[in-house]
Amino acid sequence: MPQSWDDLESHRPELLALCYRMTGSAHEAEDLVQETYLRAWRARASFEARSAIRTWLYRIAVNVCLTALHGRGRRVLPAGLGTPGEDPDVPLPAAETLWLTPWLGDPAHVAEQRGMLRLALVASAQHLPPRQRAAFLLREVLAMPAAEIAQVLGTSVPAVKSALQRARSRLDELAPSAEQVTEPDSPAARDILNSYVAAFEAADIAALTRLLRDDATLEVIPSGVSLSGKRQCVPFLAEYVLTAPGRYRMFPTVANEQPSAVAYHRERPDAPFRPFGLAVLTTDTTHLVSIAAFTDPELVAAAGFPEDPGRLR
Repeated sequence: MPQSWDDLESHRPELLALCYRMTGSAHEAEDLVQETYLRAWRARASFEARSAIRTWLYRIAVNVCLTALHGRGRRVLPAGLGTPGEDPDVPLPAAETLWLTPWLGDPAHVAEQRGMLRLALVASAQHLPPRQRAAFLLREVLAMPAAEIAQVLGTSVPAVKSALQRARSRLDELAPSAEQVTEPDSPAARDILNSYVAAFEAADIAALTRLLRDDATLEVIPSGVSLSGKRQCVPFLAEYVLTAPGRYRMFPTVANEQPSAVAYHRERPDAPFRPFGLAVLTTDTTHLVSIAAFTDPELVAAAGFPEDPGRLR
């Protein structure tokens, strides 16, 4: 059996990230990791060191995720809904859809390979069948060899290699190119994020228009709004969002290994600011490429920010 409970706890950050990538929900990932540790504790006496503790834990975690995903639709961003009737995997209207949620953990502690927690890639991975998704994540994120993945999934090495080939082919179709995507701590990404925050706080639609790339996208969760191209995004933002200066207060952060901003909102100039949500941005070296806006006030606290933004300034 493991020498101590610390032997198991040291793997928690990686397990959380794996369960998030598998399910597309940070909250669900927490519950699944708890279930993983409960099962591991109950089975600790049966651990005979025929495999590494890490492999043993991942076998439990993957099985927990596969059980949770059985018979359930995938989590998506609004763009993933497609035209009604075209995607049989998502037959429900937006109000009943399982939405992807942002990851607010520290990516430095979960994987060496950067970019694997980016929102678009996590969303693309949801298109893979769950077992194929698990094989891909174990290989690409955790660098497990095919033989070890086969142990985790209880299958053969040829089956794992076939699953990986199909997964990579599908993600090549779905996942966006990362060639011009900047890291969240790069000077270019910080400048774009700061400009985005300033434009929102001042309701400066002209500044935001300059910031958006011509093919920029905007998605709003859970409303289901999905707009593509500056010509669609700007009128929507001008009419429904940036209606007057001083309505938003925003603070830079990082989510899904991307530049992001937590947002507070008030209805009137004399009203207090209240937590509003989180925007996850994708940038290239000069422009804002996409905005995924999650209008969930609980995300502000989850990102480590207080209820009252006055405490931050």
